[in-house]
Amino acid sequence: IKLKGLTSSGINELTMSKSALSHGKIIKSSFKVPGWAKNRHIQTIWPRFIQKRLPLSYDMERLTLPDDDFVDVAWGPKPQETSGIVVMFHGLEGSIKSHYANDMMAQLSVNGWQVVMMHYRGCSGVPNLKARAYHSGETEDPSYFLAWLHDKFPRIPKVAIGFSLGGNMLLKLLGENPAQKWLKAAVAISSPLKLSECAKSINQGFSRVYQKYLLTSMKNTLLKKMEYIDYRKLIQLTKSDVHEITSFTQFDEKITAPLHGFADAQDYYEKCSAYHFLSAIHCPTLVLHSIDDPFMNHLIVPQEEELARNVTVELSERGGHVGFMQGSVLNPKVWLHDRVKRFVSEALPVNTTCGYLNR
Repeated sequence: IKLKGLTSSGINELTMSKSALSHGKIIKSSFKVPGWAKNRHIQTIWPRFIQKRLPLSYDMERLTLPDDDFVDVAWGPKPQETSGIVVMFHGLEGSIKSHYANDMMAQLSVNGWQVVMMHYRGCSGVPNLKARAYHSGETEDPSYFLAWLHDKFPRIPKVAIGFSLGGNMLLKLLGENPAQKWLKAAVAISSPLKLSECAKSINQGFSRVYQKYLLTSMKNTLLKKMEYIDYRKLIQLTKSDVHEITSFTQFDEKITAPLHGFADAQDYYEKCSAYHFLSAIHCPTLVLHSIDDPFMNHLIVPQEEELARNVTVELSERGGHVGFMQGSVLNPKVWLHDRVKRFVSEALPVNTTCGYLNR
């Protein structure tokens, strides 16, 4: 069997024995980077700040959680009939307004699928009620949401897409629940599979710009919550201490870990890295990743023998972080949209109607 394998310098040919059939596979992506967007930072920044947003209408629904907190759910345009539901999970400090979420929902909705996205606690623009928030391995709220969705539409098949942090979370959730009945298939895009390595990589060179941008949002959210929640018994930090945090590792050491029951940042990284859960996933799962992702490094890519049989890692040399821009500079397009459509259509054929949606 001729497959594509990974080395630290890129992708090369690798001949596998028939034993490869007992585990997943790594393949070379069909993505071809255009000359104007070979730089990984252009790939990462262009879709966020330059690419025109697609028009999208959506409705919000509030879902009350078992601890009396809530998450807000964004429903895309409602088809009269549908062949399935596409569930999306956004990345760190993301929302339905994030470029990747808005445009993916818009693209998939025109195919007749019902698209829905769960915001993590505090990410919909409304602060959540409890001290706890969300993190790369927090699967309790998403599991509750998926069970709620399954109970609501038991006969309509579902596929999930996770972006960045949401991809890591989704892979971990599937590994924790190999017998789950919620999802037929899943896609994880630009996922930080080894959190410790990613925390190191994003704290180097130009990537620190992304870290600062995201940290600013994370710290501001915490500071707002500190105005109405007493954190003194949970984290030993003042508001001025929060302002002085300059890296993800510091934030996770001082805030994420103590708030969510981890001994320290490294304990959090070890227990929540999706890398450890890839061998336990049962449903067909596609992991899309670019080796030049500025949030990560090549060490996060697993070996084929570490993948469950239904897991495929699709690698490209270039593409940045949730980028994958193609086309000309005057007519650019996001390759991810067509790739995800192809994958979803295999699980949710567009010519098959499965049911009506009474939301």
